[in-house]
Amino acid sequence: MKYKLYLERTSFKDAREYIEKNSEEVYYVDPGYKIFKDYYIIGMPPVAMGVRGKEMLFTYVKPCHGTFVMGIDSEEEITRLRENEAKKIKKSLKGKEIGKVASNAAPMSFSDVYKK
Repeated sequence: MKYKLYLERTSFKDAREYIEKNSEEVYYVDPGYKIFKDYYIIGMPPVAMGVRGKEMLFTYVKPCHGTFVMGIDSEEEITRLRENEAKKIKKSLKGKEIGKVASNAAPMSFSDVYKK
């Protein structure tokens, strides 16, 4: 798979903020969420995954090297993410509402967790 690296050797917090600011859609998944059939997303919750056009942005943790933000073009994986996480869809960062937001949905960003 061809991929792009956007951040290298960063923290979970910085990776999450980068994904939140640079994505049209943001989804929060639990650690252990499976992508590309064989790989698991790990990190400190909430783990952000973003969609920007046909590209999916996500964190990749390489032991002893840190956290990376990667982007891979994969319409199949984006469709699967949207279907699996439909209940957790948030407003995009551009202010447009995407789908229905569940009344018990998780906060929009990490900082919103502490506002309640």
